[in-house]
Amino acid sequence: MKQIPNMFTLLNLVFGSMAIILILQTGESLVTTNEDGTWVAQLPEKIWWGSICIAIAAVVDFLDGFVARLFKASSELGAQLDSLADVVSFGVAPGMIFYQLLRITFIGTESGLDVSVWALAPALIFPCAGAYRLARFNVDKTQAYGFKGVPIPAAGLVVASLPLILLYNYFDLNNILLNKWTLYAMIIVLSWLMVSTLPLMALKFKSFSLKDNFSKFLLLIIAVVAGIFLKWLAVPVVFIVYVIISLFVAKKEAAAHA
Repeated sequence: MKQIPNMFTLLNLVFGSMAIILILQTGESLVTTNEDGTWVAQLPEKIWWGSICIAIAAVVDFLDGFVARLFKASSELGAQLDSLADVVSFGVAPGMIFYQLLRITFIGTESGLDVSVWALAPALIFPCAGAYRLARFNVDKTQAYGFKGVPIPAAGLVVASLPLILLYNYFDLNNILLNKWTLYAMIIVLSWLMVSTLPLMALKFKSFSLKDNFSKFLLLIIAVVAGIFLKWLAVPVVFIVYVIISLFVAKKEAAAHA
């Protein structure tokens, strides 16, 4: 029974590894040509499946903690294993999405197919920031009721949503998202949010009292409404709302549990 949660954690790692394979092994050409001979970037189909694998890994990541509590099988080994799996599923895999999207943004430019590795290297900042965030969390025992910095699964899911948003081109955002400066800005902002010490609320319910959990219920309602009307675009929207709400309530909640 004690190894069941660890099996879920390893399944998280499996889906994260599958995501990396799908993101990098596109299986299709990244470019086509218009009638005038100009290059046109194409979003590889398999990158979307990589996003789905990251989403599944997030579900499994939630379940391993639930199963550990259910069987009272929490352990230091499990905690370390969870972090190792998370850095792959929500750090390296999303970093590869940034890498591929940056490649696509350069394809339409002059000599875009021969883009310098230095133009793509910023994609690696994201997994490095995620690894730092996890290491700090593991040695900081003061984050039981709130987080310091954005949890890596939250940041990773924002990145994973990008190919799915591009797939459906919600509100004609593709030209904005497939821009190198937009992607560089997202890498910097998300990485900074992970390594920062901003107080953010943990989505843990100690009771179902509305008074004690108003902010969490508010976020849940916003997430449901956004999911209905915004589809995959709801992921970054809810993420932004989560950060904003946290800045108002996290310090108060942490003090209440001190």
